[in-house]
Amino acid sequence: MTFPKITACMLGLFASSNVFAQEMDSTEITPKIPQTLKAIEVRSLRTDARSPFSKTNISRKEIEVQNLGQDLPILLQMTPSAVSSSDGGAGVGYTALRVRGTDGTRINVTLNGVPVNDAESQGTFFVNLPDLASSTSSIQLQRGVGASTNGGAAFGATMSISNMEQSDEASASFNMSAGSFNTQKYTLRAGTGLLQSGWKFDVRLSQISSDGYIQRSASMLKAAQIIGSWQIQEQTKFRFQVLTGAEKTGQAWNGVSQDSLSSNRRFNELGQKADGSFYDNQTDNYTQTYYQAFIDHNFNKNWSGNVGVFLTRGKGFYEEYRLSEKLKNYGLPSFITPAGDTFAQTDMVRQLWLDNYYYGGLYGLQYAKNKMQINIGGSIAQYSGLHYGYVKWAQYGVPADHNWYKNDAMKNDYNQYVKVQYNATKKLSIYGDAQLRIVSYFMNGFRKTPTINPAVNYTFFNPKFGANYMLQDQRHHQERLYASIAIAHKEPNRNDFEASPNQLPKPEQLINVEAGYEITKKKWNALANFYLMNYNNQLVLNGQINDVGAYTRINVPKSYRAGIELSATGQASKWLSITGNVAFAQNKIKSFAEYIDDYDNGGQQVVQHRNTNIAFSPNMIAAADFGFQPFLHFRYKNLRQLQINLLAKHVGRQYLDNTSNKNRSIGDYSLLDLRAHYSIKIKEQSEITFTFAMYNALNRLYENNGYNYSYISGGATTVSNYYYPQAGRYFLAGIGLKF
Repeated sequence: MTFPKITACMLGLFASSNVFAQEMDSTEITPKIPQTLKAIEVRSLRTDARSPFSKTNISRKEIEVQNLGQDLPILLQMTPSAVSSSDGGAGVGYTALRVRGTDGTRINVTLNGVPVNDAESQGTFFVNLPDLASSTSSIQLQRGVGASTNGGAAFGATMSISNMEQSDEASASFNMSAGSFNTQKYTLRAGTGLLQSGWKFDVRLSQISSDGYIQRSASMLKAAQIIGSWQIQEQTKFRFQVLTGAEKTGQAWNGVSQDSLSSNRRFNELGQKADGSFYDNQTDNYTQTYYQAFIDHNFNKNWSGNVGVFLTRGKGFYEEYRLSEKLKNYGLPSFITPAGDTFAQTDMVRQLWLDNYYYGGLYGLQYAKNKMQINIGGSIAQYSGLHYGYVKWAQYGVPADHNWYKNDAMKNDYNQYVKVQYNATKKLSIYGDAQLRIVSYFMNGFRKTPTINPAVNYTFFNPKFGANYMLQDQRHHQERLYASIAIAHKEPNRNDFEASPNQLPKPEQLINVEAGYEITKKKWNALANFYLMNYNNQLVLNGQINDVGAYTRINVPKSYRAGIELSATGQASKWLSITGNVAFAQNKIKSFAEYIDDYDNGGQQVVQHRNTNIAFSPNMIAAADFGFQPFLHFRYKNLRQLQINLLAKHVGRQYLDNTSNKNRSIGDYSLLDLRAHYSIKIKEQSEITFTFAMYNALNRLYENNGYNYSYISGGATTVSNYYYPQAGRYFLAGIGLKF
């Protein structure tokens, strides 16, 4: 679908009074997707229909229909201002999600209120949570700073995932899907329902495998989950879960060079040996297990609360073939052969390990009476991580299983928040939110710089304030205006400290203003949300090399994101529903110094830039979903259940760096997907479902992620761009049985 066509599609959405918009709070505004947020730890983090923030709720049903084995970032790519990417090119393995141009290190993710982001990199690796979609009951995605939450800073969005919902009825289900690139998914779920003892148990077993689109990017993902709950008494409930995921994924994180795109879009350079062959175990291997337990209690009709404890255990490594590694970098002398030849370098196979524990507790206390709602909560957590590496094989000069580095790190995170929502009148609600977050972080050396031991302590105060005014508040006609201002702070990542040995990077600050108008009627809903995200000391890459030869992010004093998000959903007729969203944005760095390696004269040259675009931040993102029920009026009930969806996505130009140079960018692209879903009711609680999906139906050749580096040689500046090509037209089909 071309850019003009999808733009016309979107304009048509907002011009028609018979068209709906993507619901922003299905819990309280639109009756389209019912949700019940029973868990206190989730309810305390999420916002409701009168909160002055922009958000999207995704229900279990929405997730189930499209879940054919792809990761959550792929399943969420139709939400406003969202762009997903996949290293392997087909949505399985390493995937990522950007919201408003911000990457995963700036998106706070919680699972049942427990922080998921890695404490050191601050990223979220959904590959460690295989098939999480199959046991997810609901997701709320707040854009911008949003309401206070547990874990790291929300500098672009907050994703709250709930996956411990259970049914009182015994049940079982089996789902399988298969398709292009030998992709296969198998999921088995079973639940006891409510037993006479008051216990309920649920279990899930999953396996997903795929060869991937990119060469040698195959994935094997396995997961097991058990959930238990006990209704101790009418007011008290105990719940626990153990969720473990294991992944083995072929490394594809180097992308494909621009020169290779025309000759072999699927080329993967990683693991290549000197003779041109490839190492057969160039893989990433990791196992992560979540242990979570909660006690919920309703004290009386006004007060409720909960406490929880958690442990996240992770351990794994990536294995790689390396050419001509210097022995001195491994603490070893040059190798001298019996014949007297001296070698300072060798080919080798090495493993880089990460072994960590993340544990702590959280609590929430909620009060609701008359016009007042108060939410008090917080968490305390400690991360303990060990980084080490082994040389598993070398051509010569390295002992077997040589351990050349071992560095540990510890990070403590204390978080306390108070949220108050006061209904001053029937129409006016006032929201206040204050968060205190204290972070201490110690790193005992790094792989390349073992003698550097940075230690920092931060105290962040993050206030939020807003108001919601109901212009109309009737059963089938709700209209509201809302506005908020929120402040957030974010500590640097581990890599920032490693790359800045002589000057500690500064923490970042974000001031976020949101304002919107939403109207909901019986058959349609529309929303317009304006935002301004003003950054102080945002950390960005600028090509600068530090004293040890590593590229580092630097603090830029002033930068901002500003835009408007429009969304709509509705029922054009009984058999046609339309959902759409479009975001227009400006994302700018006011002053930026680019550093370019100078191979002619040594050192680096500096080029000053002003008012440039922030990397990976499109000026336009749009999505549309046309849902058809072609046999809705047929006599036979089973035929009525056929649902066909035509999904369109457009992403504007993304720059690979912060120079606004089109030669260093990803061109805009438009995609069209087709999905058909058919369900047959066998009994009241039993059904069989069939799903078929055609992705990239127009067979577009496109990339949605990348990076670059520049250098001066022979008096000219050369730019090397690397991209992550995505698959052309491909297919997945699935069948599901519920009992």
